[in-house]
Amino acid sequence: MSVNSLGDGFTPRAKTGARKWWGLAILALPCLLYSMDLTVLNLAVPQITADLRPSGAQLLWIVDIYGFLLAGALITMGALGDRIGRRRLLMIGAIAFGLASLLAAFSTTAGMLITSRALLGLAAATLAPSTLSLIRTMFDDERQRSFAIGIWMASFSVGGALGPLVGGLLLEHFWWGSVFLIAIPVMVLLLLLGPLVLPEHRDPSGDRIDLISVLLSIAAMLTLVFGLKHIAVGDLSSLSIGALIVGLTLTWVFVARQSRLAAPLLDFDLFRRPGLLTALIVNLTGFFLAFGTLLFLTQYLQLVLGMGTFEAGVWTLFSAAGFVAGSLVAPLLLRWIAAPRVVVSSLATAAAGFALLATSLWWHNFALLMVATFLFSIGLAPVFALSADLIVGAAPERKAGSTAAIAESSSELGGALGIAIIGSVIAAVYTSRALALVPKEALELAPALLDGISNAFPQLAAFPAGQAEVIRTAAIQAYVDAFASVAVLSALIALIVAIAARRSLRISG
Repeated sequence: MSVNSLGDGFTPRAKTGARKWWGLAILALPCLLYSMDLTVLNLAVPQITADLRPSGAQLLWIVDIYGFLLAGALITMGALGDRIGRRRLLMIGAIAFGLASLLAAFSTTAGMLITSRALLGLAAATLAPSTLSLIRTMFDDERQRSFAIGIWMASFSVGGALGPLVGGLLLEHFWWGSVFLIAIPVMVLLLLLGPLVLPEHRDPSGDRIDLISVLLSIAAMLTLVFGLKHIAVGDLSSLSIGALIVGLTLTWVFVARQSRLAAPLLDFDLFRRPGLLTALIVNLTGFFLAFGTLLFLTQYLQLVLGMGTFEAGVWTLFSAAGFVAGSLVAPLLLRWIAAPRVVVSSLATAAAGFALLATSLWWHNFALLMVATFLFSIGLAPVFALSADLIVGAAPERKAGSTAAIAESSSELGGALGIAIIGSVIAAVYTSRALALVPKEALELAPALLDGISNAFPQLAAFPAGQAEVIRTAAIQAYVDAFASVAVLSALIALIVAIAARRSLRISG
């Protein structure tokens, strides 16, 4: 939907043919893999550790390098798609993703797997901006485009839900490399059918890409995300803080350079378009709340309730169902309700879900917990879908790739900030509550009890059974109190952003 139509419904345009709907189905495939590859590896870590014997640092890079490179390359890949053609870039990315998946599956050393994961991250960075910008090109009718973006967003949710389930099943019957081979048939299908049903589109200006801007954008995003993710897990080392400072500095240099270039990698004039900046902030906030909450929800299921990885993954399907339902329902609501009202109402629904989450934690009510996860997910999903629609609809079609990359970058930054800030709040509240609940003599013998519930449990072996149970109960209560506090904070943030969005988007009544 165009930003000009925010308060007035849709402007009718030409309807879309069946071929483009088939194209949308094809575009959903790489989106499934995009999110699956973010989650599926976590299950394979024990087998990888036993087989390749990576050092602690190497294991961290195996897990993290995919997300780091993906986030760092988004802006570059969005601009590259505008220059060389979005379908062409998607096909190149599909080939690269398939080859890198093969390399990862048959890696024989930790270094080889790290390299493979880095290549997978670079290839994945071509997928999201290419698919979103192609949707912008394919669907001229604003209602149809909103529905298409809803399906596009739902495919990420389905991929995130399937990752742990499919990965768990594969790991029960095959070796760890099998989790990477999922990508091969999907990418082959994309390469065979994509050229038949997907249009090609590029920026006719033919502007060359500024290589210095490319390096600055990648370095800035890499260092920012690296610093934020390490600080999120309590790593306040000079390396983590220094990376964050370097990232902010490089971001400033990147922005300053774009203002001086005739053909910038990222055109900051786009941010002057009505509604775009608000949509970006809303999108970032949604991912901030989702990533932060869902990460600690899985920890709650495993550490507090004692579930295994696969069982915890099954229960997170309530959240995945909420995201899928919200992504598909939001475009339908636009037939009767203006987009800003849907966004604001969705944020209010998410706030209610977070409030219910806090209540379920205080009451130790698992059924209510599942209802709460579904409620805040079905509230956040329209925020993601409609803000993405607003962002790509605000830009001219020739800049669709760059604008899609901006949307994806805000999602990545929002997720990293959510994990970092919400993680810091949970750590602070946990420490405060543990000081009050854990016996002082136990804290003197094992100070690590204050470092989080995952660090507290291994310390219990040093205590007699009766005392260990008391300490365990206290650590669980401290974590529950911390998680509930974060849920209340998330509800307040969602309400504040809803009020701000209502004013910014000028909703009457």
